Order: sequence, then structure tokens, then C-alpha cells
Amino acid sequence: MHIDIDKDVCIGAGQCALTAPNVFTQDDDGFSEVLPGSEDGGGDPLVREAARACPVGAITVSEA
Repeated sequence: MHIDIDKDVCIGAGQCALTAPNVFTQDDDGFSEVLPGSEDGGGDPLVREAARACPVGAITVSEA
């Protein structure tokens, strides 16, 4: 699994971090980022739901 966050689209709503806190966090500016070591989703079943929860569609989850 590969997770991509389009930083130009992200508005920092934080829905991803709320949905899958073991994979996503927010940086110092409030924008979403993947936690170190979780670039492959870390086996978290909520990764795809977190991507769907993004109000601007900034997160893309694809198979490696």
C-alpha cells in the first residue's frame, strides 16, 4: 500500500488524523502527514476510510 498526501490540496481539516491516528498526524502548520514508519499504512484497516474522510480529497491510497 502507498499513501500520498497532496500538500497543495490539503486544508488541514484533520479528518485523516482523527480517523487513523496510528498512520496520520498534522505537522506544525496543521497540514496532514504520514507518521514515520507508517508509509505503507502500517496494516491499519482505517487508512482507506481516512482517505475518504478527507473533505478535499488530498489523500490517495494505492496498492504498491
